[in-house]
Amino acid sequence: MSLTTRFLLGFAVVATVGLSLLFTQLIHRVERQYFEAVEEPMVDVANILAEVIAADAEDDRINPQVVEKAVRAAQARELNAQIYNLHKTRVDMQVYVTNAYGQVLFDSAGIERPGMASNHRDVNLTLMGEYGARSSRASPRDPLSIVMYVGAPIRRGGRIIGMVSVAKPQRGVLGFVWETERWLKWSIITTVMLMLLGIYMAARWATRPLEVLTQHALAVSRGERSTPPHMPGRQMKTLAKALEDMRDALEGREYVEHYVQSLTHELKSPVAAILGAGEILQGDVPEPKRARFLQNIRNEAARLRDLLERLLHLAAIEKQKKLEAKEAVDLAVVLDRAWDHLALVALAKEVRLEREVKGELVVQGDPWLLELAVGNLLQNAIDFAPKGSAITVRLYRFDTKVVCEIDDAGPGIPEYARERVFERFYSLPRPDSGKKSTGLGLCFVKEVALLHGGSAELANREGAAGARAMLILPG
Repeated sequence: MSLTTRFLLGFAVVATVGLSLLFTQLIHRVERQYFEAVEEPMVDVANILAEVIAADAEDDRINPQVVEKAVRAAQARELNAQIYNLHKTRVDMQVYVTNAYGQVLFDSAGIERPGMASNHRDVNLTLMGEYGARSSRASPRDPLSIVMYVGAPIRRGGRIIGMVSVAKPQRGVLGFVWETERWLKWSIITTVMLMLLGIYMAARWATRPLEVLTQHALAVSRGERSTPPHMPGRQMKTLAKALEDMRDALEGREYVEHYVQSLTHELKSPVAAILGAGEILQGDVPEPKRARFLQNIRNEAARLRDLLERLLHLAAIEKQKKLEAKEAVDLAVVLDRAWDHLALVALAKEVRLEREVKGELVVQGDPWLLELAVGNLLQNAIDFAPKGSAITVRLYRFDTKVVCEIDDAGPGIPEYARERVFERFYSLPRPDSGKKSTGLGLCFVKEVALLHGGSAELANREGAAGARAMLILPG
């Protein structure tokens, strides 16, 4: 599981739990405040009606007709009140009145018949001089049929002679509550989604350097030449430097071990030949044989010198992670220099050199390294080309790349060697002599190509004998 996914999941869990608790508390608080806002004016209305009824009472006898006329007249009115999203068209508040014994004198809703004794909570508490209020459902199956009742005592001469209770259906209020609940729910969901998007972008931004550093480490583990990435922040820079130092230490150790083993193997043959020839020359050897053994010593010594020079070149370039300085290099000029160095070698082997140069062939790089790389490819083609054949060198631009392509008419690459031709110290026997080279030339070419952001390829030609080597560089 990626770090980004971990961030998202962790935040989603925390945000969901936290906002769920907040949502529950908000809904409870909103519902309570809506009911408080409704109940507070009902208390005023109930007490006003109680004073109106008390003023009209005679000998402690309540006359509910004054309230009845007012309520009926108000309920007959046609209203056109737009209260935000609620369109109110009629008065829906109800009123009922009882005497001091709880007997119903008047009920505008028609629920309680006159003369019936009421035992509702609002009636009992109000007649006892306490605050009486209750909420009841008009229909047990309808959750929107809740009706709120608020009572007020009717006093005359300091005594309670009855009570009046105003009733307000809460269907409209619950509509407000549920609308607010829906608004809160979608607001919270939208907020969570935006926060998740924000945390995703922040997590991507925070983990991007780690991802780049991981890709760099994977490329190094695959043996690829990878430039250390630029890291933001002190901690990331420290981590990148520590990783690079560890890489250099491990590569240096493996590099030395591999080179010591490979070099030891490559040096055995020429050293053994020189020692053998030296022992023979210590005895009485005829002049023709002496000359032949001396020539063998010179040849093997030259082979050792060539091996050491190539190793020094390869070691120098393998230590570089990137080119320190780049300049504009015309690949045609590079080919001319390599061509001049190897023209006599090709002439001695009776091999013709042909060239085809097309277009502007300027690349950014190191001219000396590029000359060595082109020279190695050309030398390799001369080594495998049969006498009387031609080697064709083509320089051309393909899309955004500059390509150096060299064809020879030799035996080509055996199937078993195709995957190994660029390995260090791997070499195939030359057709004319049967001898192998140092096996470092093509490895050097590959390292130069990678250092310049390009690639090197070697494959058999299609439809013709021989091999085709390609050095591909960004133009």
